[in-house]
Amino acid sequence: MKVVVAIDSFKGSLSSIEAGEAAKKGILKAIPKAEVVVRPLADGGEGTVEVLSLGMSGKLENIEVTGPLGQKVTCRYGIVESKSLAIIEMAKAALVIMAAGIGSRFGGGIKQLEPVGPNGEIIMDYSIYDAMEAGFDKVVFVIRKDLEKDFKEVIGNRIEKEIEVAYAFQEKDDIPEPYKTDYADRKKPWGTGQAILCCKDVVNEPFLVINADDYYGKEAYKVGFEYLTSVSNESEKEQISMVGFVLANTLSENGSVTRGICKADENQMLTDIVETYNIVKTEGGAAVETEEGNVPLDVESLVSMNMWGLHPRFFRTLETGFQEFLKKNAENYQKAEYLLPTIIGDLLKQGKADVKVLKSNDQWFGVTYKEDKEGVVASIKKLIADGVYPANLWS
Repeated sequence: MKVVVAIDSFKGSLSSIEAGEAAKKGILKAIPKAEVVVRPLADGGEGTVEVLSLGMSGKLENIEVTGPLGQKVTCRYGIVESKSLAIIEMAKAALVIMAAGIGSRFGGGIKQLEPVGPNGEIIMDYSIYDAMEAGFDKVVFVIRKDLEKDFKEVIGNRIEKEIEVAYAFQEKDDIPEPYKTDYADRKKPWGTGQAILCCKDVVNEPFLVINADDYYGKEAYKVGFEYLTSVSNESEKEQISMVGFVLANTLSENGSVTRGICKADENQMLTDIVETYNIVKTEGGAAVETEEGNVPLDVESLVSMNMWGLHPRFFRTLETGFQEFLKKNAENYQKAEYLLPTIIGDLLKQGKADVKVLKSNDQWFGVTYKEDKEGVVASIKKLIADGVYPANLWS
């Protein structure tokens, strides 16, 4: 018996050849006399350099180069000497936009779809524009199915003309049994961890996660893309990045905010995030509002704004963790949320993840409160006047 094994790579864990060799061992164990031939396979994404190089009787070469952030990284390329051909892989990365929220902090409306630009642009338009400029070549919208029609009319159909677009749908009942039945009367989806897990069938490349109703600025996308596409995720630990913003640049004029204040070591690796509530803007900078009075904060502290750089293998971690989360929260299933910062924080404490903190000095703004919209419109108007954006973004 002759068997040809051609298997695509397994998202960040096994190359095509490694997967094929594993299958070959299993076949030979069952049928010792079989003739097993392993051939590489790829769909144009991860592993394509290896497939093309070996498929044309070439070879793979590793070389140490200086990455975009100044550190030494190892890159791989293919050489086919008989054809005087070199094969290199261009960096790919996706932008995942979490837009399934019900807008409860914005008077019950769909705050992510509120126009803020001069031609009806919404915050997501500017986020996608900045991401494309930085090098991202795919956008994934995480929305609820009932928002699909409105969402596509307001932004989706327009963006499809500019960049590859995919949709992932986050629903409260998109959970495994027996929980789908046991928790059927749950009123809303399960949080940002579930939102990202919904993307597992449409994301095969490194990806940057953002909130739909937050404006992050150009620098955040640049440092996020550079790090995502220069760091491999072949370590035993999850390799995660987080874009941190200066606290002073994230405060609201219209009320208190909650921020995850970051602690990092000398290599800018995250050691802890302290969730800090009731942060208000003061004449001296910022403070935590308490019954006993204001407690000053260092306005230069870096804070997390839910902008995470992740790799496809993270989906396996999310899937395993979601099962454990659902089982653990049987008594509190109506209110419990599977949240990305908590998940990553737990991985950090367990020594299962390394998290690089990337600094952005840009001004953050968003529509946490309905009153914030006026300030966002004014900020966008100023950015256009300063030449940061064209007046008509997609013309």
